[in-house]
Amino acid sequence: MGAWSHEPFGNDTAADWADGLEESRDFGPVAAVLQRAADSGEDLDAGEAEEAVAAAEVLAKALGRGTQSDAYTEPVDEWLASITVKPSVELLQLAQRALARVLAPDSELRELWEESDDFAQWQSSIAALQTALRDSH
Repeated sequence: MGAWSHEPFGNDTAADWADGLEESRDFGPVAAVLQRAADSGEDLDAGEAEEAVAAAEVLAKALGRGTQSDAYTEPVDEWLASITVKPSVELLQLAQRALARVLAPDSELRELWEESDDFAQWQSSIAALQTALRDSH
């Protein structure tokens, strides 16, 4: 799985994806990953799911409610500091749909985590992210 943690950026795929953010000045790459996951039907593979979770964490961080802050998130923190746009309500709703898809019983990422001793921690991590993305109004 290339994962060392249940956190959003606790895997190789998410870290690699985040490295590409510096080339963008808006949430376009975030939206693209979330849309792909939300629309995946029965084809959501683990890598796409890991990217979707990382993208959702980027949005949570943009709202000041990130669930992970460490050396793995520094590139994201720096990128967010360099842009001026904020996530739209529609983008936050898309993130919620993508996370629901990641948690679905036929999600390859969920299946991989179910086989580990850290499944409950991973589920809690996703739930914290869902809470962080909810509209606070």
